[in-house]
Amino acid sequence: MTAVTSPRPPTPASRPGRRRGPSGLDRARRREAAALVMPSLLPILVLSVAPLLMGVLLAFTDAELVRQPDYQFVGADNFTRLAGNSLFWDSFRIGMTWAIAVTLLQLVAALGLALLLNSGLRLQSLTRVLALIPWAMPPVVVAIMWKMIYSPNAGPLNAFLGSLGLPDDINWLADFSTALPAVIVVGVWVGMPQTTVTLLAGLQQIPPELNEAASMDGAGAWRRFWAVTMPSLRPIVTSITSLNFIWNFNSFSLVYVLTEGGPGGRTMLPMLFTYLEAFKNRNIGYAAAMGVVLVVVVVLLLAVYLRSQFRDDRAEKKG
Repeated sequence: MTAVTSPRPPTPASRPGRRRGPSGLDRARRREAAALVMPSLLPILVLSVAPLLMGVLLAFTDAELVRQPDYQFVGADNFTRLAGNSLFWDSFRIGMTWAIAVTLLQLVAALGLALLLNSGLRLQSLTRVLALIPWAMPPVVVAIMWKMIYSPNAGPLNAFLGSLGLPDDINWLADFSTALPAVIVVGVWVGMPQTTVTLLAGLQQIPPELNEAASMDGAGAWRRFWAVTMPSLRPIVTSITSLNFIWNFNSFSLVYVLTEGGPGGRTMLPMLFTYLEAFKNRNIGYAAAMGVVLVVVVVLLLAVYLRSQFRDDRAEKKG
């Protein structure tokens, strides 16, 4: 007669409804990952996060740039004062005009140059290297070079205009009507190579079969550009345009060397206005409040950019 064995009770690991905790191997891998990330995370915390938190704290004080500072907590007084500062909001408007104009012109110029570099020109490698020269030059050097080009007395731009019989005594960086457009041209020239390289990489990823099929259907060059090239480049255009806008809005060194915000504040970008408030007027707390406002604006722009990226990723997965 065989003995009937009772079923063994389920072990804790095999009981339904209970999740297994991390094993020793998983914990070891997490510790190893944390050890690998920490060397790159520490500089970010020390050089980025800590100054940001310090700036936010200073925005609620009356800190001044003096030898023996004595900070007092003033609450939201700096932000209340900033809300009525028309000069700051004028600089904000100028900064938005600058960022939008430079970003759009960079995109148009870079797209044209990328299409040209992708068309199989002779000496194509040399041409691509030359196109990267503005990107390789430091912004201060670029500003000094363009300041010489715009010189009203000995600048080559006025000399060229004089050779055509046009006015040759224009003070490009000191005239109220030409200062901002002149600075925008320099901003476009500096940032165009980066956008060109990005768009050129996108163009090289487009399968040639798409253009060949469109040509066989009778589509001309302009039709192929709008029906094949632009839809393929749309995610790249969205990304690079968003990042360029944020980068241009935060511009400082280029405009500072060219005009220092003049003439009469016509090129006073918000970052430059904040810098002058902090280190010329020595109002560190008030300048920190300006910086907080600008950080909030940049974070909102980043949120819009990330949302567009997530939307594109979801559309690609559904497709």
